[in-house]
Amino acid sequence: MVQGTTSDAGKSTLVAGLCRWLYRRGVAVAPFKPQNMALNSAVTVDGGEIGRAQALQAQAAGLPPHTDFNPILLKPDSDLGAQVIVHGRAIGNRQAAEYHDYKRAALQAVLASHGRLVRQYRAVVVEGAGSPAEINLRANDIANMGYAEAVDCPVILIADIDRGGVFAHLVGTLMLLSPSERARVRGFVINRFRGDPGLLQPGLDWLERETGKPVLGVLPYLHGLDLDAEDALPREAGRDAALRVVVPALPRISNHTDFDALRLHPAVDFRYVGPGQSPPPADLIVLPGSKSVRADLAWLRDNGWEAALETHLRYGGRLLGICGGLQMLGRQIHDPHGIEGAAGSSAGLGLLDLETTLEPDKQLRRVHGELRLTDAAAAVEGYEIHCGVSRGAALSRPLLRLADGRTDGALSDDGRIAGTYVHGLFDTAPAGTALLRWAGLADAQAVDRAALRERALDRLADAVEAHLDLAALRRLLDLDPGDDRCAP
Repeated sequence: MVQGTTSDAGKSTLVAGLCRWLYRRGVAVAPFKPQNMALNSAVTVDGGEIGRAQALQAQAAGLPPHTDFNPILLKPDSDLGAQVIVHGRAIGNRQAAEYHDYKRAALQAVLASHGRLVRQYRAVVVEGAGSPAEINLRANDIANMGYAEAVDCPVILIADIDRGGVFAHLVGTLMLLSPSERARVRGFVINRFRGDPGLLQPGLDWLERETGKPVLGVLPYLHGLDLDAEDALPREAGRDAALRVVVPALPRISNHTDFDALRLHPAVDFRYVGPGQSPPPADLIVLPGSKSVRADLAWLRDNGWEAALETHLRYGGRLLGICGGLQMLGRQIHDPHGIEGAAGSSAGLGLLDLETTLEPDKQLRRVHGELRLTDAAAAVEGYEIHCGVSRGAALSRPLLRLADGRTDGALSDDGRIAGTYVHGLFDTAPAGTALLRWAGLADAQAVDRAALRERALDRLADAVEAHLDLAALRRLLDLDPGDDRCAP
């Protein structure tokens, strides 16, 4: 199990790197995260929902994503509450105190998935959540040491030296653990180091001497490494480019990995616009997915986006809504069951002739089909995660025709406003290219996001092989130290 001294210490990337290292050596390996809190999620082959990071780790292991890889997913819908998803299915919303009491039941779901994975795979690499030293969350813990103690799992502790204070983070974390938990930590990994490793050696020697635990390696800062974010929005500086794309940074934005292919495109100036910021001129504005659509729509209005969108369209700009963004483009959004907050209805932006009602059963699908922006169809793959059911005349001119016989989304009569429930449109090269051309990028060629992910995962595995103690890792995984191709 990889635990971190802080959030964003590198747990997700190290687990992905270890999974790819083992996969390249013929080991049947699976990723596992007992509990995840994230608004970026993925649809699994068994029709459920898991954290985006575990889907990426599954790709590193050469596997399709499965609900057992992340049995508990929490999707925050406010500062105090979240939707609770168990084995891929939403069971309802819980306030923080309620969920704390629910953890005993959640542990049983975690242990059930753990049992299935250890029976099926030769190795399981586990990711913790946050830090094990969050002593206010220790009771009934299922995300870090509570899980590790329950299944008797050895732990690696990773810390980010780029933030500073790496030795304090590691030693302080150890000091806040119980004696049995402290003994469970079998070594340290220092992440994101820049410079001459020789200058770090005195600190490593001190750390090993003071704690009695080995440093298993120092991973370098991998410049230009870009992988699916678990939750936090990436920082964007903007750049001079042919196509300007703007996305409002909604308070409850979800699945913003939809925009990774745009962020990485050399011909696209991509920007998130936060609260209090005026939307800059753009060729394309995208309204993203949202975990709380009506609340985020109110935020848009409070921040002047309604007038900005009218101006944008008046001057010939293109507008795309994805999932919650599609719902916002319609005339009304109804939440009679209080799924995303207080029950009620909100007026939409009125740019597409449709209405949406949020239903209790979430729709989860992996889909493929054709994007129909023009007479020439473009192949597309993606996934749906939504409670909303939309109806209205705008849907008679769909944006997508799917292989299962359904249609999806809408395209306005003038062709300048589009909406869809399908996430991942820009990741599929043909569809991404068609969308970029529609938005105004001449001779557009989409970024191959899948190929970029593969290269990034191989870079991680290369770093693991070059900078970590592989013999120690094999011992922790109970693999034959003399055989680099451990059979499943």
